[in-house]
Amino acid sequence: MNGGFMYLAAIIDWNTRAILAYKLSNSMDATLATDVLKMALAKYPAPKIFNSDQGSQYTSHEHTQILKDHKIEISMNGKGRTIDNIIIERFFRTFKQNNIYISDYQTIKELKEGIKAFIHKYNFKRFHFSINYKKPMNIYLDFIQKVA
Repeated sequence: MNGGFMYLAAIIDWNTRAILAYKLSNSMDATLATDVLKMALAKYPAPKIFNSDQGSQYTSHEHTQILKDHKIEISMNGKGRTIDNIIIERFFRTFKQNNIYISDYQTIKELKEGIKAFIHKYNFKRFHFSINYKKPMNIYLDFIQKVA
């Protein structure tokens, strides 16, 4: 944005491509990563495995402790192995190409509203090729109802 950077952290379900939680911040730090993790865990069942890169925000004591407290296996990409995180990387590519690069957000409020609208469309309205042209959140919610 004009005058600075904003950072978006998001948690995606690997199998369904559903964005479970996201948060925007003016800094990329452990608080951003832990806040979005707490948001996801407050709303949805804990996953068996949590994958991230090896950034300091994900290797921080606070972030890894939350995962351990919830008995979630920690998986981190090997150095230089961006392919391990391909699902969230593809989401961010789609998000940038279909929203950020074509929008002229002037305020943080506009940016937040744009992100919210995009993620809603991505989760509930967009048909995804990689999941047989289904909608991510519909598949995710069906799955958690079946295992509940």
